[in-house]
Amino acid sequence: MIKPLLSLLILFVQFPSLSVLQGDIIDTLSTHFKNGNSKEIAVNFSSSVDLIIIDEEDVYSKAQAEQILRSFFSKYVPVKSTVIHRLNNNPNYRYGALSLATKSGNFRVSITMKKTGTAFFITELRIEADK
Repeated sequence: MIKPLLSLLILFVQFPSLSVLQGDIIDTLSTHFKNGNSKEIAVNFSSSVDLIIIDEEDVYSKAQAEQILRSFFSKYVPVKSTVIHRLNNNPNYRYGALSLATKSGNFRVSITMKKTGTAFFITELRIEADK
């Protein structure tokens, strides 16, 4: 009786829950926002991204969206990023909300991701002044 239980316990330790793994992408993105790393954030962009920064909204290519995000980070230098909300219970969709503190003000970042193949890619990125 002990051997099967031990085997089952080892299986759970070796393979963490899928929901834990799926939540990590939002945590990783939060770290990239804190560091102002537009290049690493852009790795997660889909081929086209609906980008809303403050009051400007448009659909951009992956490369254009990275440049705009880099420009945002040069104007608003990040200090801290905290995950305030996440949805990761849908196998094809992820959503995360971050609180981004910068030297010039605070922002709320909303990240919408859809699954393509085996990975999640950002389809919408919204950065709004925190109220």
